[in-house]
Amino acid sequence: MKTISDLTGSFKLHNGVEMPYLGLGTYQSDNDQEVIDAVANALQLGYRHIDTASIYGNEEGVGKGIRNSGVDRSEIFLVSKVWNVDQGYESTLKAFEESLERLDTDYLDLYLIHWPVGNKYKDTWRALEKLYKEKRIRAIGVSNFMQHHLEDLLADAEVVPMVNQMEFHPYVVQQELIDFCVSKEIQYESWSPFMQGKVFGLDICKELSAKYNKSVAQVILRYNLQKGIVAIPKSAKKERIISNTDIFDFELSMEDIAFLDGLDRGERIGPDPNNFDF
Repeated sequence: MKTISDLTGSFKLHNGVEMPYLGLGTYQSDNDQEVIDAVANALQLGYRHIDTASIYGNEEGVGKGIRNSGVDRSEIFLVSKVWNVDQGYESTLKAFEESLERLDTDYLDLYLIHWPVGNKYKDTWRALEKLYKEKRIRAIGVSNFMQHHLEDLLADAEVVPMVNQMEFHPYVVQQELIDFCVSKEIQYESWSPFMQGKVFGLDICKELSAKYNKSVAQVILRYNLQKGIVAIPKSAKKERIISNTDIFDFELSMEDIAFLDGLDRGERIGPDPNNFDF
């Protein structure tokens, strides 16, 4: 099992880059004071990993939050993603420059292909490989790629993706995909670890909350980390941003992790990577 120590901890990617295993997600955070304050608060509280995407429409706010935090850019692991309509070789290179401009930075720590757009993601990956070789990005990866997408990409790729960011929670575990990523040294990362709030209504999670004297959110985040999965819970509220860090003074038993894994029913909150039309 990977070592989990404190908020400053990280998992090492296959190229040696350290990726903080707990970050702040910004999906559905408005591009205004909400996201500015969320990012600044998180960084001032000790977070060092911020996740955004061009489609979120809040890269400018994320950039302002970073500046307002007073934390040096070099200490921050900043992630963005190329959106589907921008995929393709030249258009990805252009989209990357536009993201940098909005974020007011000259490099990214991680850049992801947001979705596996069928006839485009290989050209998109070539663009990411170019940017990576030029040291414009410290690590490159994908999001929402199933095993067959990864196998198809790897057939021609010069660089193996460092990360695969997937929907992950007790109802969508996809252990076979996790195992495949581990076998290829692709770091697994979760989005929607709280099932967009639905996890808080599951009785089993309430029972685990009582057992460990922790909130459901804290139990679920600990579950992610103990499985070696990077987590980026989204929150705009300072108290929740703080609460999400209180996960380093307890450990879930292997039995409880296995039980949560066993809840997997393939019930997605988001779109199916094998069947999306955007």
